Order: sequence, then C-alpha cells, then structure tokens
Amino acid sequence: MLTLAHFLSLGALLFCISVAGIFLNRKNVLILLMCIELMLLAVNINFIAFSRFLDNMDGQVFVFFILTVAAAEAAIGLAILVVLFRNRRTINVEELADLKG
Repeated sequence: MLTLAHFLSLGALLFCISVAGIFLNRKNVLILLMCIELMLLAVNINFIAFSRFLDNMDGQVFVFFILTVAAAEAAIGLAILVVLFRNRRTINVEELADLKG
C-alpha cells in the first residue's frame, strides 16, 4: 500500500533533481526549460497526493491549471528558442547574454 509519504518523497526527489539540474547546467537553455517542467511536475505530484489522501478535488483541479500554464510556457519557450537558434546559431546562455535590455 502506497502512503502519502511515498508520493511526497517522490515529489521531493523530482524537485531536488530539477533544482540540481538548473544549478549544474547553466549553458543549455533547452535543458533549463526541461528542468523547470520537471519542477512543475514534482509540484503536481504533491498536489495530487494531498488531494487523494484528503478526499478533496481542489488539488486535482489546480493541477489542470498548472498543466495548461506549463504547456503554454513550453510552447512559447520552444518557439523563442527556435527563433534564437535561427538568428544566432546557438542556444548557449552565455552567448545570449547580450540580449539584456
């Protein structure tokens, strides 16, 4: 039988992996976006776990809103990356530093 602690441990593990991925990889924008998506999914696992074990649907409904925002963020982020790669021939973060306003 899976308990709440199992799901929270999985969510914490995924969250820590994504934070480590963000801090260890500061060069590739695509991997940074993937780490942000993994972070959102870790939070979603916690919402679903609490929602299931408290018999409340609010957490599951909130997950749908997070998933729609994450999908929009991924689509816009990838579109920006494609445009940057076409113009600059790189998606290296250090080489994109001159885009600061």
